[in-house]
Amino acid sequence: MNQEMIVQPSAPMIPYADMEKMATVIAQSGLFGVKNPTQALALMLLSQAEGLHPATAARDYHVIQGRPTLKADTMLARFQAAGGSVEWHDYTDKVVKATFSHPRGGKVTVAWTLETAKEAELAGKDMWKKFPRAMLRARVISEGIRTVFPGVLAGMYTPEEVRDMQDVKGEAETSGPNPIEPPPPIAPQDFDAEIEAITNKQELRKWLQETMKDYGWNKDDPVYVSVKAACAERAAAIDDELARAKFAATQTVDEFDAGLGPVPDVE
Repeated sequence: MNQEMIVQPSAPMIPYADMEKMATVIAQSGLFGVKNPTQALALMLLSQAEGLHPATAARDYHVIQGRPTLKADTMLARFQAAGGSVEWHDYTDKVVKATFSHPRGGKVTVAWTLETAKEAELAGKDMWKKFPRAMLRARVISEGIRTVFPGVLAGMYTPEEVRDMQDVKGEAETSGPNPIEPPPPIAPQDFDAEIEAITNKQELRKWLQETMKDYGWNKDDPVYVSVKAACAERAAAIDDELARAKFAATQTVDEFDAGLGPVPDVE
């Protein structure tokens, strides 16, 4: 049976800094069972290494007890995309049976029954009691594809399998040392350097309008009021700088000497 690794068509490379931002957004969203940005980023790096867009990591993977797993639906989709086919024979709460075939991997029929699960001491677990057919299906998919064409799995197991290995209860979720924390509040002084770098009043006005829009400020927002005051001070400074430059450009030598005052002789 074929053991070669399947290489997905390469998606455009996403810069690491952009993936960090995406990982934080995915974790903060609370979707896909991903709650930790560090593990979300790890899954995104794994997806990119497989030639997929990093954002597909949240859709395709779950982390169980710190171990990445590949969802059963994703396993089947990748198998079929690689030229494999599946024929379902039984699909009940007591037995799930299917035949998996691939032009380069042959054919195998796999069946999992509730009796098989009981013999493996799995059927008494909470998820097996609630969703026996789904659990049997995941086992059939993983075993069938792993037997016929394992290259599409890259050594991954389904969340259901790893949950049984680790005896983890409940839904798949991530865990790790970096829980989501709210960003620090915006302070007026955070914008001092940007304001100071602007040398044109028209650009300053445009910057204030765009920043107000970006942060969702209204005209009474305390931060906006402070930033607007800082912009007004900067505008006055720009006027003063322009006036000085204009005066220096038109000043005569006599006016310069008069303004400079007496200069003592150097001995």
